[in-house]
This record gives sequence, C-alpha cells and structure tokens, in this order.
Amino acid sequence: MQAAKLVAETESLDADHQTGAVIVKDGNIIGAGANGSTWHETHGCERKRQNVPTGEGYELCQGCHPKNHAEQTAIASCEDSPSGADLYLWGHWWCCQSCWGKMIEADIANVYLAEGATEKFQ
Repeated sequence: MQAAKLVAETESLDADHQTGAVIVKDGNIIGAGANGSTWHETHGCERKRQNVPTGEGYELCQGCHPKNHAEQTAIASCEDSPSGADLYLWGHWWCCQSCWGKMIEADIANVYLAEGATEKFQ
C-alpha cells in the first residue's frame, strides 16, 4: 500500500484527488499508475460544467476519462500478465464501473484499499 501511496504522491496529475495503484504478482510490483491528465489545465472539466455526480459520466471529459484512472494506467503499464495479481489502490474508497471491468478483464485477483479509505478519501 505504501508503494501505491508513493505513486499517488509523485505521479498523479490531479492535485485535488491524488490516486495511485500498484499491481503485485508473486511479491513483485509488475505495474504502477496514477490518475490524471493535463487536459483540465487548458480545457477545464466537462463533468463539472454539467454538474455530473461523482462516479458518473467520466467519458464526457477527456481529463476524467477512465483511461486516466490509476487502476487502468497501472494495468496498461504491466511488464508481465496481471492475471492472478493483486491491485493496491491509494487515494480512493471505491473503483468505478469501467475500472472494475478492466480489472476483471485483466483477471486481477484482489483489490485492496487503504485502511479507513471511506473516511480518508471522501
């Protein structure tokens, strides 16, 4: 979990909600990723303009798009098949539907959140 936290703190491009994920297989980190993109800096957020609730409409904004979520960037970065691996997530208390789908597709075995995540990251 400390590695996911470090990824969030050093690689996230979202200053408001730094999120990091690492994928661990056989005791080794095989992938890591953080959330965010530079889209919001120049274009703003379409979801905010439309008052879209948290957890919905990510596809409406290039900056919020699931391809920029920590879970999906971690999966994309894997140097080995993530099948059977565990994903550790720091910075969120849940995973969106699109990320769950990618994790199922990648055959991620378990997803771990930081202890007290529901209180820390709301």
